[in-house]
Amino acid sequence: MQNKKFHSGFVAILGRPNVGKSTFLNNVMGQKIAIMSDKAQTTRNKIQGIYTTDDAQIVFIDTPGVHKPKSRLGDFMVKSALSTLGEVDAILFMVNAMEKRGPGDNFIIDRLKDTKKPIYLVINKIDQIHPDEILAIVESYRESLDYKEVFPISALKGNNVDELVDSLVSELPEGPQFYPEDQITDHPERFVMGELIREKVLQLTREEVPHSVAVLVEDIKKEDEEKLHISATIIVERPTQKGIIIGKGGKMLKDIGVKARKDIETMMGDRVYLELWVKVQKNWRDKQTDLKAFGYREDDY
Repeated sequence: MQNKKFHSGFVAILGRPNVGKSTFLNNVMGQKIAIMSDKAQTTRNKIQGIYTTDDAQIVFIDTPGVHKPKSRLGDFMVKSALSTLGEVDAILFMVNAMEKRGPGDNFIIDRLKDTKKPIYLVINKIDQIHPDEILAIVESYRESLDYKEVFPISALKGNNVDELVDSLVSELPEGPQFYPEDQITDHPERFVMGELIREKVLQLTREEVPHSVAVLVEDIKKEDEEKLHISATIIVERPTQKGIIIGKGGKMLKDIGVKARKDIETMMGDRVYLELWVKVQKNWRDKQTDLKAFGYREDDY
């Protein structure tokens, strides 16, 4: 029997903040590798999700939402997102079905005009609109670029996600398997742990806190057969933010720790003892040395 041809390649997921890029990636992967929250600009680094079947491997690159930067961190995020365009085999341009095409979408469209890669228009969150509205959304984007295909999807519910992945596989070139079949991300466990802790901060705190938070996983030890001991520091920019994260009688920090520990245990398949600290580092988002120390390195794009 003739061997089936193997297809492989890299696919970037590009779009404005909060259009559902991370939700889509987690749906395809069947587990959480990118953090999610309803706050914009949740993803800060390029997250690679490695999807492998018997006849294909797609390395998805979930990029930070493209937005107008207000800090050095913001600048890093936008450069990081756009830097993927020359490195991939296809691009998913994701838009939110609930929002009209706006300046942010037009900014991305302008950046995509010069690319020679196939571009798929992915209209997400169709579960939240009436089906009759989809055609008008497609029309508002149709003339902007020469799209390979248009896919209305719900990343949350899974509508049309498999069809989109099948289409990508059929168009990707024949190629090797880049990663082992059981590997789902190229990020080290330490990075993913930090992201899971940061996700809980985003979900549980409000106002000015979320964008000012970084997480540094300082230590991971297997001190006994029973548990993995993890020590991490949550970094904020102001003492008031530290107070919010610790909470009255330490309640908020405890809640963050309990929720993060559950996710880390699921990921590691191990019992975890998670120790969290909170530290103030003034204006870290605008200091190059701090950005590097907390994992936002310019050599990453």
